[in-house]
Amino acid sequence: MSFNIYNLKKWYLMLTGKSILHVDQDIGKIFETDRIKGYYNNLTDKVTMEPELLTNEKLPELKTESGETVFFPVAVFQYGLGAYDLYLQTADNKYIDKFNQCVKWTMANQEESGAWSNFFFVYKDNPYGAMCQGEGASLLLRAYKETNDEKYLEAARKAIAFMLKDVKNGGTTSYDGEDVILLEYTHLKPVMNGWIFALWGLYDFNIVSPEEENINVYEKTLNSLIKYLPSFDGKYWSMYDLDGKIASPFYHNLHIAQMQAVYKITGEKIFADYAEKWKNDSKSKIKKARAFVKKAFQKIAE
Repeated sequence: MSFNIYNLKKWYLMLTGKSILHVDQDIGKIFETDRIKGYYNNLTDKVTMEPELLTNEKLPELKTESGETVFFPVAVFQYGLGAYDLYLQTADNKYIDKFNQCVKWTMANQEESGAWSNFFFVYKDNPYGAMCQGEGASLLLRAYKETNDEKYLEAARKAIAFMLKDVKNGGTTSYDGEDVILLEYTHLKPVMNGWIFALWGLYDFNIVSPEEENINVYEKTLNSLIKYLPSFDGKYWSMYDLDGKIASPFYHNLHIAQMQAVYKITGEKIFADYAEKWKNDSKSKIKKARAFVKKAFQKIAE
């Protein structure tokens, strides 16, 4: 990542809370652990921050560094998941209409392999990622819940199957002994938030269509996440990935919310412990300042 006007603007929007990709995302408000309902992360601000999209046929768009405007699959999936939560909370049809529009786009843009080309505009040789696959599956499974239309279940099945393909064979999952790591970026080190979003997609699929093989993979990747959690702790702040990148304030808060949700889903106390630790870290002005300075230097050095 270069130090230019595009990235300066992106960082400014993120730090000031004006980036649609980095709005506050606390723990989901209406999810349940034994059936498909609300999403585990609260994505409703993705919708309320761009309310004009509710009155037309447009979907969230992303402007790339080259100035091109593209549809970023993860942004569409998250907008749809946020709209669905708002529909469940309000029963307002404008939200289910937008959810359905996001689902239609998701179906139309899924490749025959089950994949969505998520990073085509930045990593042309590595366009796929587990986070994208998991969130796409979560969106489609909610469409299946609403309609009972098997085409959505089958599309979600293909999405999960592609996600769980070995990265060595073109998929998005790393298998190393007993470790199963869901990779947001297939050519980079594991990213914690992406791993968890992918995990939720597999969790959703196992609720709807439990299969022994997928349940075993879920248990293995959950155990791997638990194993690696200490490596995602920078002692005074959480880490964005296993490549030494510290989390920005946005991602640090997202990590806390994800820990809270995973604890509620699994009952594994380690997730509650890290949620509490990172909440306490964020209350320290010294730790927050230290993390901010380190993040700034890392961004400049990229």
